[in-house]
Order: sequence, then structure tokens, then C-alpha cells
Amino acid sequence: MTSNTAISEQAREILITNDRGGYTVPTAGLYPYQWNWDSAVAALGFAQFDVDRAWVEIETLFKGQWADGMVPHILFHKSDPGYFPGPDVWGCEGPIPSSGIIQPPIAATMARFVWEQDKGVGRERLAALYPKMVKWHNWIMRWRLHRGAVCTTHPWETGRDNAPDWDNTMARMDASDVGEYTRRDTAHVNSDDRPTKYDYDRYIKLVQMGRRLNWDQAAMLAESPFRVADPTMTFTTLRAARDLQVIGEALGEDTSGIAASIELLVTGAETLWNEELGGYDSRDVLSGEWAGCLSNASYLCWFAGVENAKMLARLRDVMTRVPYPVPSNDPNAESFDARRYWRGPTWAVVNLLIGIGLEDMGHKTEAKALADKTAGLIKEHGFAEYFDPMNGKAAGGGTFTWTAAVWLAWAGRD
Repeated sequence: MTSNTAISEQAREILITNDRGGYTVPTAGLYPYQWNWDSAVAALGFAQFDVDRAWVEIETLFKGQWADGMVPHILFHKSDPGYFPGPDVWGCEGPIPSSGIIQPPIAATMARFVWEQDKGVGRERLAALYPKMVKWHNWIMRWRLHRGAVCTTHPWETGRDNAPDWDNTMARMDASDVGEYTRRDTAHVNSDDRPTKYDYDRYIKLVQMGRRLNWDQAAMLAESPFRVADPTMTFTTLRAARDLQVIGEALGEDTSGIAASIELLVTGAETLWNEELGGYDSRDVLSGEWAGCLSNASYLCWFAGVENAKMLARLRDVMTRVPYPVPSNDPNAESFDARRYWRGPTWAVVNLLIGIGLEDMGHKTEAKALADKTAGLIKEHGFAEYFDPMNGKAAGGGTFTWTAAVWLAWAGRD
């Protein structure tokens, strides 16, 4: 078997190869731009061997921040006809051509980790980023809360595009007038690994609505048929707030506002507990119904600093039952699909966040077991975008930036 040293060299090479000069693409072809949470994880990977380049990654991401504080989920630095929907479809007017939605706000958490690699060198750069990160946090707190939980207004925002969490909400949407369009993703990878046309029609419908409303948050709040309180957004926002508080205190800033938002988000996280499911779940805030889905995002509670004995028991169970955990959907669910994107596959990047949380909350045994299983998965099947949880086979794109970063920063550590 290939040595850890050799795999680490491959991982570094992937980051360097996917570097486009100040930002990193997730993988060539399939994802040719800068994605928000991918970029934050890439910074963590770079920090293991080039701290300056790690800071540049995050700084470039915030160059795309809108005047109101929002940081888009995609920055279109250069035109690429191989990707749809591009900037012409989104019709946004930020400082850099972009999408009109966000992604899980893990940039503050990753900025803290990069800073902790070298606090002396990083302090000035962290200080410059801090007000921008707080401004984004405040934007989320203003526009996305429901009973203290953080909502998504588009499946793409969560990063979990076609997760079963959204099925009931999307089923109520009429996308019959979405018109003709040509997908590009299925030209790069197996269509069995990607969302269906049914899902994609609804993704585009929501983009068209946002453009028609000029991405005005108040108008979208009033009109959008898609608003779901979600574990991914809630737990990552809560974790970001905790990290912003640590950063702010180290910089001598007043963090009372952040402390208040932490208290609100902790309360909101508990509104996502579905007692019947026995896990953290998504809920449609318009209909009030639960999604009824136990996903890998359900296990992000520890990442957010939220302890839950029932979730720990479920994690231990799934790590025993599933050869390559943590699956993105409960294998016992009717909606489980071992290869189709977020309907079953295991994602090393979510394992990273779960593992960080487990370790932070004192669950060292589970954290090490998950890191070891993720390392074995990468050693056996490479730096894929995601993996079949039953046989470990690679799926989606290859030579993937965040999988390489996961190896360098966590799974492949001695």
C-alpha cells in the first residue's frame, strides 16, 4: 500500500494543480470557479505547508463580498462556457461576478485554524478579515433565522444539493415554465452520480426567481416557496459564531453581539431535534413539516458545540454498520442511493467537520476512528469528490481539492 508520505505529496500536488492564482477550483472541468466552503477547506489544506497561500485563499473569497455583507457561494473569476449556470444566468452585481446565494459559513472557522498555525504571522491578516467575517455573520442572522435556526433558500446553499431533506418542499414547486437549458455537469461525470433533471429544474426555477427579484432578500423572503431550517446551516453558523468570538476576544474587539447570537443559535439548534426521528432534522418553515431525514449533517452537532448522547449512539451504530462512513443519508431510508451525490455517498469533507467536533467535545475515540476510516477510504480509492459508503468506490469528480485538504489537515495526520 502507498505510504502516507507519498499520499501527502499527492495531496499537496492536487492543491497546487487546482490553484488558479489566488483561489483554488474544486476540480478542473466539473467545477471551474471558486466555491465558498470548498475554498475555506482548501485554505486549511494549504495551511499545512504554505500558510501565506492559505491566507490568500480566504482573502480572495472575501473580495467577492457584497456591500450588504453576503459572501456568495460561487465567484466567477474567469468565464468558462463548460459550467452552467454561469454569471449570465445569475445576473448578480457584486464586486466579482457571482451567484446570488451563500454556502455553509465555515470560512471563520478555517481562518481560526490557519491563524493557529502561526499566530504571530497571521494576526494582522486575521484582523483585516475579522470585520468582513462578522459582517457576513450578521447578514445571516438578519435574513436567515427562523426560531433561531438558520434557513436555506436554495438546496445549493447547504452544499447538500439533492439531499432528501428538500424532497417534500421541492415537490410543491411548479417548475413547468423553467424553459430549456443545457446542463454541463453530466458531461464531466456519470449522470448516475448527479442530481436528476426533476431536481435541476427546481434549482434553476429558484435562480430565475432570485434574478427576477434582483436578489432582494426581503422580496425573496416574501415570495420564495423554498425556506428550510437546516442542520448544515445552523450548526456551521453556530460554530462560526463561536470561532468569531474567540478571534474577536484575541483581537481586543467587543464580542457581546456575537455572544448574543450564539445564545440564540443554541436555542435554534434544538428546534431541529425531531423526536420521532431521533435525530437532528430539516424542517420546512412554510409548511411546518419535518423532512424525516437523518443525514451526515445531523452529526455536525458536536462541530457546533452541541452535545447529544442519542446522536453519539447513532454515530457509533452507523460506524459499525456502514463499511465506509459517514453516509450522507440513512442506509435504511427508502431514499438512500449509494452513488447519487447527497442521497447516500460518504463525503470526506463532512467527516472532517464531524471529526473536528467530536475531538473538540472530548469524544477522542470516535474522532480517531472516523479519521482512520476516512484515511483508509482515501488510501484505497483516491482523492474523489465523494464515495460509495458500501464499497468505497470513488464517485463524482476526481483529484478533488477538499478531499486532498482533508487528508493533509486531518485524516492523514500522524
